[in-house]
Amino acid sequence: MVEVRRQRRLAAILVADVAGYSRLMAAHEEGTLTTLQEHIRALIQPLIARFGGRIVKTTGDGILAEFASAVAAVECAVGWQEGMAERNRGTTPERRIEFRIGLHVDDVMVEADDLYGDGVNLAARLQQQAPPGGLCVSDDVIRQIGRRLDVRFADLGAVELKNLPEQVRVWRWEGRVPTEAVVASTRPGVALPDKPSLAVLPFNNMNDTAADVYFADGIAEDIITELSRYPDLFVIARNSSFTYRDKAVRVTDVARELGVQYLLEGSVRRAAGQVRISAQLIDARSGNHLWAQRYDRSLADVFAVQDEVTASIVAVLPGRIEAAALERASRKTSNSLEAYDCLLRGKFCHHLENAEANREAEAYFDESIKHDPHFASAWAWKSCTLGQAWNAEFRPRTPELFQQINQLVETAARLDENDTECHRIMCRIALIQGHFAKSEHHLERALALNPNDPRLVVQRGINLTCLGDPDAAIPWIQRAMRIDPFSASRYYLDLVRALFMAGRPTEAIAVLERTTREHHDHYLWLAACHAAAGNDATAHEAARKAIALRSDLSVAAIFGRGPPWKRAEDKTRLADALLQAGLPN
Repeated sequence: MVEVRRQRRLAAILVADVAGYSRLMAAHEEGTLTTLQEHIRALIQPLIARFGGRIVKTTGDGILAEFASAVAAVECAVGWQEGMAERNRGTTPERRIEFRIGLHVDDVMVEADDLYGDGVNLAARLQQQAPPGGLCVSDDVIRQIGRRLDVRFADLGAVELKNLPEQVRVWRWEGRVPTEAVVASTRPGVALPDKPSLAVLPFNNMNDTAADVYFADGIAEDIITELSRYPDLFVIARNSSFTYRDKAVRVTDVARELGVQYLLEGSVRRAAGQVRISAQLIDARSGNHLWAQRYDRSLADVFAVQDEVTASIVAVLPGRIEAAALERASRKTSNSLEAYDCLLRGKFCHHLENAEANREAEAYFDESIKHDPHFASAWAWKSCTLGQAWNAEFRPRTPELFQQINQLVETAARLDENDTECHRIMCRIALIQGHFAKSEHHLERALALNPNDPRLVVQRGINLTCLGDPDAAIPWIQRAMRIDPFSASRYYLDLVRALFMAGRPTEAIAVLERTTREHHDHYLWLAACHAAAGNDATAHEAARKAIALRSDLSVAAIFGRGPPWKRAEDKTRLADALLQAGLPN
């Protein structure tokens, strides 16, 4: 008999499996298997190879891999989860394939290319501790990586793991360390605003079906909207606060990262025509619960519950802000629960920001309008969804589409003249048409109704830039980034345009280089800014990259598609820079 030689070596051991695999296979067996294999082929195998690892074996929904370096293993695991999050964008919650990953460093036995030993078992137990889309690592991994990577881990303390004799100190991946990017507001120690500040975390969906997450999101989002109407409050935008969905987080960490004093968290459960909404307000500095309440209501009373939650929060904030001080227009909601439900489904799809979800959102808004033709929000959000299709070119930019966007929002405005979305969209439409006074009128109305909405705050900066006052525009754009810190990259081109028009191309270049994006607009502005700064070679290289991404680019085409500039000197400044960079006329 030939003796099998066993080798021993130190390895970083990665164990991954698919969360809810049995449920996925039961519901969509063939589709789940095909999709999983595609994720492994297109994303996971190349990532493991890129970081010098090898797949030891696969077991249905599980993968065992080893790496020579803990640093490489963590980089691979983080890239794996970030890549899966991107690939899952636009996929409904019940169809998403999400991995849980565990990582440990230990001495292993190698036999016939397979791995054995306590280290493999420990990595598997760590994987079971990870949330879907998450990563848990041992204390040994943390010691190995030190400060070499731009990732954050939360210390979960000593945890008792199944079938292991001793407790193990477990660390959970919490995302990237905020970099010196477009805005510094996410750095630890960011100054609090000079008014009561809070963030509304995504409410937990307590229903058994993941598909109901849209309802919990809709409740939290509506509360954010209502709180944002109070000028005496500073409210973090939805896009930033919702990044904490499905993450076990410490309130102190969230408050520090978002730069707020208070956090609102809650849960939603609905069944048989009833809804239970639980909410609690926390002072993150002290950890004290300022207020907690549970509401058991008929679904028909859901709007009243939202108003009660909002009023309760304002009542306990320092200074006991007087709600009557705000001349707030009453929100016109629908009496049809079906119309409201369709509205929430449509908004959930709209926020996914892809072509398929955009079409689904439009269909839901159509259904909402069918249930209640007088529901202004449904008309406004349908207009907004078609505007998203226009901006992202999910559809051809035809005059008919633009006319439809305009007609929808005008209908919404007739139904409710105090709908913020209506005035925001009408402001954008008027600006595109070069009707600057009309755009400013609607922007003033919108800001009066909701002074904390970052889309409106940044729009003030955009309007000021287009009107020829970029120096005044810059603080507005930076304020929008502060309100929405985790989505600051949404606004970076607005800041770049303002800096460029203010004659500060070097600062604009710094913003662009910290926010790299493979998009022709990014490289166009990089080309213009380098040309204005006298860096001709770099400007030409950026222009070549822009044209490679979009072959029909020209100076004339850009002025036909981009924001209008009221002053002739601003148009000339941009055109000269682009021509200097080598863009065709």
